[in-house]
Amino acid sequence: MSDISASALRGAVDLSSLRNRPATPANPESAPADVRDPVQGGFVVDVTDATFGPILELSRTVPVVVDLWAEWCGPCKQLSPILEKVVTELGGRIVLAKVDVDANPQLAQSFRAQSIPMVVALIAGQPVPMFTGAVPEEQVRQVFDQLLQVAAQNGVTGSVGGDQQPAADADEEPQEPPLPPLHAEAFAAIEQGDFAAAISAYEKALAENPRDEDARAGLGQVRLLDRVQGLDLQEARAAAAADPRDIQAQFAVADLDISGGHVDDAFGRLLDLFAVLPSEERVPVRERLVELFGLIGADDPRVAAARNRLSSLLF
Repeated sequence: MSDISASALRGAVDLSSLRNRPATPANPESAPADVRDPVQGGFVVDVTDATFGPILELSRTVPVVVDLWAEWCGPCKQLSPILEKVVTELGGRIVLAKVDVDANPQLAQSFRAQSIPMVVALIAGQPVPMFTGAVPEEQVRQVFDQLLQVAAQNGVTGSVGGDQQPAADADEEPQEPPLPPLHAEAFAAIEQGDFAAAISAYEKALAENPRDEDARAGLGQVRLLDRVQGLDLQEARAAAAADPRDIQAQFAVADLDISGGHVDDAFGRLLDLFAVLPSEERVPVRERLVELFGLIGADDPRVAAARNRLSSLLF
């Protein structure tokens, strides 16, 4: 188990595909009820694929520890009580988010949970690797101490309790204004796992204002979440390998790669497909690439590199 350091931010996993999920306000009284409820005086919450967005945003105020576990996992049952005990004793300086990997495959994929128990921290929306497997309580305490130090170095020094306000810096920015109604409708639908309703709300927002970039990004995110629901990674890869020119098979693997943070792999797969297809079959591949570019962000160097290759293939 290696030490946690500030350089671990933006490390082993990429959660950029979740960046447009609903935000949790800095005020815990405005947070969802299941986030506010303390467990044994501490701060422990079960999260799902659909409700992870608020936890990701909460990590901008309070460091979050993500416990990836499963009911059948014996070591998980040894580790989870230790994590809950230590978090409880810290009195809200760290939030513990518990993820059942069997029930939440998108989060398991995003965190690359190849073995469990797996523990990852979130600081200011960025993942920080911690450890895999059951470890003694003393080591958990040491790692949590390091986590609090790294969080402080990155300006994340709040605390949350059942009846407390998070600690805030004197220069804390004011809360953002309320979301536009259609954006709020989309976020509420995402919370319920109703991706079709969220897509509809974002499409209405874009129809009203075609320049609404937040709605465009949100629409791309929800469409991705909707497409990867129920996909099996091994089956998808086998289908894509069996027919390299099957557009839908290649789309499925690219979507799973994006949701798991393998951005270059996804772009490379679709660009390779684009290169071998006849011109009349290229349009849907180019459109999917453009959609994914918007999802990752125009400023991302991986997007710039992929755009350059796409341009070279077009001309």
